[in-house]
Amino acid sequence: MISYIVGDATRPQGDGLKVVAHVVNDVGAWGAGFVKALSKKWTRPEAEYRRWHRERGDDFRKMLGCVQLVPVEIDIWVANVIGQQGTGRGPDGRPPVRYEALARGFVRIADFAAEHPERQISVHAPRLGAGLAGGSWAEIEPLLERHLVTRGVPVTVYDLP
Repeated sequence: MISYIVGDATRPQGDGLKVVAHVVNDVGAWGAGFVKALSKKWTRPEAEYRRWHRERGDDFRKMLGCVQLVPVEIDIWVANVIGQQGTGRGPDGRPPVRYEALARGFVRIADFAAEHPERQISVHAPRLGAGLAGGSWAEIEPLLERHLVTRGVPVTVYDLP
């Protein structure tokens, strides 16, 4: 099961390597939502995301579901999960979140955890994809359970007070 706690996802609790996961878009925009808290706490996730976008150029839009893991402290890494297409609702009213991309990103994080069992990896996140990305938590929560929890990766979701 997923653990839910009141707290700040930029201050993950527990032992082992804590991966703070969040959703980024496929257009290189950074500056609203949870990323503001990330950038206030650590500068490296934003810098690495912007570098990644610059280096990939136009191909970045084809990278939905990719994950960039950025170490920020000895036992904390940030996972920039490309799970959002664009930054706003499309002409058809569809929100930018892409559930299939989130699922692929969660699989990549679970694969990383499986490759490093000695690190006791856990995932920590806000209700990623359900804020500015416009997703439904009722659809995102089962993706976390299916692709992380069932593979032995504990997940803690943080709700601000």
